[in-house]
Amino acid sequence: MGGGLLSPQSRFYRFLMLAFIASLSFGCYFAYDIVSAIVPSLVEELKASRSTVGTFFTMYSLAAILAVLVGGLLVDKLGTRKASLLFSLLVFLGAAMVWKAKSIPIFFLGRFIFGAGSEPLIVAQSTMLARWFRSKELAFSFGATLTVSRLGSLFAFNTGELISRYYGSFRYALLAAVLACGVSLLGNILYVVFDRRAEKVLDLKKETETEKINIRDIKEFKLTFWYITALCFTFYSAIFPFTALSTDFFVDKWGIARAAEASGGFLAQVFNNFLHMFSTAGGISSIIIFASMIFAPFAGSLIDRFGRRATVMIFGSLILIPCHLLMGLTRIYPAYPMVFLGLAFVLVPAAMWPSVPMVVREERTGTAFGLMTAIQNIGLGLFPLINGFLRDRTHSYTASSIMFASLGLVGLIFAILLKRADVKENHILEKTVKKA
Repeated sequence: MGGGLLSPQSRFYRFLMLAFIASLSFGCYFAYDIVSAIVPSLVEELKASRSTVGTFFTMYSLAAILAVLVGGLLVDKLGTRKASLLFSLLVFLGAAMVWKAKSIPIFFLGRFIFGAGSEPLIVAQSTMLARWFRSKELAFSFGATLTVSRLGSLFAFNTGELISRYYGSFRYALLAAVLACGVSLLGNILYVVFDRRAEKVLDLKKETETEKINIRDIKEFKLTFWYITALCFTFYSAIFPFTALSTDFFVDKWGIARAAEASGGFLAQVFNNFLHMFSTAGGISSIIIFASMIFAPFAGSLIDRFGRRATVMIFGSLILIPCHLLMGLTRIYPAYPMVFLGLAFVLVPAAMWPSVPMVVREERTGTAFGLMTAIQNIGLGLFPLINGFLRDRTHSYTASSIMFASLGLVGLIFAILLKRADVKENHILEKTVKKA
């Protein structure tokens, strides 16, 4: 293990690579959610309707769907290093365009470019993790990367309106997103430099398998896969399109503060905002992100140990329904149902994504994940637009809450059908994972 800490064979070098890789998605998540965090300011300063703000997310998801189809091909053609740099540049450029946009169409174009880079960058990130951690700490590396990604969302929701208030305009929150994407771009550049340095020393093999779609594989998928995919569509459509406007929802209906009152410097106010997460609109929106960041690794370990994946998906889908109805139809303080919505957001993904390799053949998993992600993004693009449209037409979020609860109900039906289909597959999803 000669050569010290910066020897490619050292453990320190490997975890330095993990830090670079994990940084890639921090900017993506921050820039994606900063728009949700500052909706009240966008509506006031930009004079934008809620449906227009919803379209910001639609443009992202439209680009993401197209990117899933071609991003994997670019990685294969250019290699992971060059392709990831291209994707990082698109993310940075898109965020910068949103920051500087003087008209709504330029906002849309910026979000489209940002989405075109963000989704394939996250796929490339998975390839990098597999390259460096396939035989060591693979689960840990994925968990650590997810935590860093969620930190981006957490900071966006808890600082967006604070930055806008402190510096006098929402533009400064969008500038913060550009800076976050710049940090991610720098992390990517450092990854490329250090990966190239280590490649010859460690004799690393090229990793070209990506989550791209092969149409010929689709006809082989069983009913269990399609039920999981349908649940993925409904579940995520009831979570992220809701959080796209949830900050505005909490301000609009409950009059919850956009940022916590505090004196002192900017960093002191940021710290104070985190301390008052349950009493600010952005903080309450971030509860589900915070829950997944903290508890998702434990939930995954428990599901590996006890199985019952289909049952967990039923339970998580069931929780969605009363959470949305309570917020839409009652005056109960929203932090309480958001805690349970966070529980659903921990349980369902922890059971759902690892179920896919259990119901498709190993050589078909790339197609399965690519197809599932593309279908997921259809919902993530469609429902923010509908959510904003319903708010503009009804002047409340009651209709939207009923829509999200209905998505939870449809997801519950698919989860029940999944469990019934799994019975015919010898309860494969309900089994525990055998330890090596």
